[in-house]
Amino acid sequence: MAPERVERRLAAVLAADVAGYSRLMGTDEEGTLARLKAARKDLIDPTIAAHRGRIVKTTGDGMLVEFGSVVDAVRSSVEVQDRIAELNASAPQQHRIAFRIGIHVGDIMIDNDDIFGDGVNIAARLENIADPGGICLSDDAYRQIRGKVDAAFEDIGQQNLKNIAEPVRVWRMKIGAKASTAHLATSTEPHHVRPLSRKPSIAVLPFQNMSGDIEQEYFADGIAEDVLTTLSKIQELMVIARNSSFAFKGQNRDIREIGQILGARYLLEGSVRKLGNRVRLTAQLIDSRDGSHLWADRFDGELDDVFDLQDRITREIVEALEVQLTVGERARVWRKRSGSPLAYEYVLKGRALYVNFARQTHAQGRKLLEEALEINPAFMPALYLLGLTLTDQARFGWAKDEDEAYQAALDCADRALAVDPGFGEAYLVIGYVRTFQRRHDEAVTAGEAAISLVPSSSDAHHMAGMYHGYAGNFRKAVLYEEHAQRLSPIERNESMVDEARARFHLGDFATAHDIASRVLKQRPLWLTAQSTLIAALWNLGRQNEARVISTDLLAGHPNFSLARWASLLPYRRQGDLDALVNPLRMAGLPE
Repeated sequence: MAPERVERRLAAVLAADVAGYSRLMGTDEEGTLARLKAARKDLIDPTIAAHRGRIVKTTGDGMLVEFGSVVDAVRSSVEVQDRIAELNASAPQQHRIAFRIGIHVGDIMIDNDDIFGDGVNIAARLENIADPGGICLSDDAYRQIRGKVDAAFEDIGQQNLKNIAEPVRVWRMKIGAKASTAHLATSTEPHHVRPLSRKPSIAVLPFQNMSGDIEQEYFADGIAEDVLTTLSKIQELMVIARNSSFAFKGQNRDIREIGQILGARYLLEGSVRKLGNRVRLTAQLIDSRDGSHLWADRFDGELDDVFDLQDRITREIVEALEVQLTVGERARVWRKRSGSPLAYEYVLKGRALYVNFARQTHAQGRKLLEEALEINPAFMPALYLLGLTLTDQARFGWAKDEDEAYQAALDCADRALAVDPGFGEAYLVIGYVRTFQRRHDEAVTAGEAAISLVPSSSDAHHMAGMYHGYAGNFRKAVLYEEHAQRLSPIERNESMVDEARARFHLGDFATAHDIASRVLKQRPLWLTAQSTLIAALWNLGRQNEARVISTDLLAGHPNFSLARWASLLPYRRQGDLDALVNPLRMAGLPE
């Protein structure tokens, strides 16, 4: 008698279970079962059905589901995890149920409606390594959903899965405490190694000032930063932000070690010699894996030619990395720029003052930027920095007329876009102003436009994350802030603070606490980090610790007023603001 033919088909397989199920049952058996049943009935099963999934079987704490489409499987999973997170935000810590999900697409065998085979086994093993509240995909699954799902995934490399013969490349959704904090360390210790991006990743190290004049240090820094800014507009590159790559200034570290710390395969080193009106730039591109040189060149010219010299460097880097640009992208990245040498120097000096972030230095920087624009009214870098400066002066009360300063900032953005509609930084100014004017939809739209035009800009992702956070989309805020930190793995405290606050609003108080604490180790008086830490501690039930931090906050900010501080936070929804302010009030901060 011939053996019965086994039915096979290609399918997307989802495996899920409840993280810490045994602990939950040990603490409250009946309550856990009731909450799990309610989640299944009201949320999980209907969501799976809406995305055309078939529940093959369930266990006490988990399930196996078959989908005809990987996109359906992932969209269903993201929706479930989002809604579970929302439910958990208002539930006591001991009552929270978090699912881990693994998804793979592959060949399965069917027997009496049950399914078997490697497709099932791999999905189950992926679920085992997923974070609570998270999703892990095999590379086969990820390739089919890339660009089709409203969620971000990070490549965690080849993983040896239990009882699976060959390593499997795995992608992890960038949600959950473990996934989000793994890359947040700001230390430059040599043992902290970051994975390389699938895109060519490059860091521009600070150029050496060879002019023999310490006063020209700003000029060498400005040249390197402008090269970095141009490269960040290229979609197929991942460019490490200035805040991180410049952390190695003056250090004598092995090039391979720097590459590992930054997660950058390629490093650009250079030097600048400025003598009178003559400029000499040298640059070399190094593969950080083995220290080999891919390309090196020297560029000589007049100060008037400085933009052309920078563009020659970036063009040759792109060619050396064999990155293919579209015609439109090539035109946008290397648009003809013009500006006098004096205007350029004013901008570089103004930028150095702006980043000090104090009332006096902002005023000095504004004056220099305005002088640059008197020389060249269409100089886009000056318009961008002046727009940011004016917005800061308005939001912090440093301007005589707040509305006038905001409008002047918008005028800067409009003037820059009139020169170059592809100047993404102008949209950051628009989003910044609109956020603090409480026009959130316009702010979010501007942030998305900036990211599309400068896709490797850490600042663009951070600021767009901030716009989304105040608009109430905290999950998108977390994703963007995480990416900002990947582009700038060192010295990205402002992004970490905004991520901590977004995670607080998502109910992930433990992660909010951890991130805020890490920031305060470097910036102990940062008011936003202190307030987020206090609120997180209070909601974690650690009220005494929250009161201690409140005392520290008042010692560093003796004139602090909760009402005045809260009035400066441009939340769209009053409920979100109240969620942050109420724990601070209960922890003893004065009205």
